[in-house]
This record gives sequence, C-alpha cells and structure tokens, in this order.
Amino acid sequence: MHIELPEKRYYNIGEVAKAFQVNTSLIRFWEKEFEVLKPKKNAKGNRKFTPEDIKNLQLIYYLVKERGFTLEGAKIHLKEEKQKILTNFEIIRKLEDVKAELLKIKDQL
Repeated sequence: MHIELPEKRYYNIGEVAKAFQVNTSLIRFWEKEFEVLKPKKNAKGNRKFTPEDIKNLQLIYYLVKERGFTLEGAKIHLKEEKQKILTNFEIIRKLEDVKAELLKIKDQL
C-alpha cells in the first residue's frame, strides 16, 4: 500500500487512518501494541503523529496486513531486523512508484 500524506510535522489520527484506509481504533490499538509508535499528545489528549511514526506505521502495516505476520511475529521481526525490513520496504515502494510511472507513460503512448 502506498501512503499519500502531505508533508507536515504532525498528522492527526484521522488523517493517518484515512491514509492507511483503516479505522482510528486500529491505529490506537497498534500504538498500544508496538513500542516504536509514540505519537505526541496535545493538552486535549489528541495524538499527533510525526513522519517517523508514519514510517513505523507503514512497516507495521506491511508486516501485519501485507505479509500476514501475527502481532507478536511483527513485534519480534521489528525488534530484530528493523533496518533490513526498512531497506526492503523502501526498495519495494520505489519499485511500485517506478511501475506506476511506466504505466502512465504506456497509457500516453
């Protein structure tokens, strides 16, 4: 899944849930389950997700929703091999972007 979010310092939970096409309750659940998610909270208690939180959410989404990991499996995998997962994830996303561009060019021909 390719996440489309404008570049900002902080994102609210509604923006994040919409970008990932999931319910806000799932984002809150993942926040409790995964130590790497630490959104800031304002005085009202509203979550403010940073770009780093978004990157971690993308990795969690990739492992759980796309690769079919259990939550425990995803936690272990993130702790042990986060950099390797991140590198592979970034390569896959870049290749998806290249594919999308090539399909646009093909359609224009």
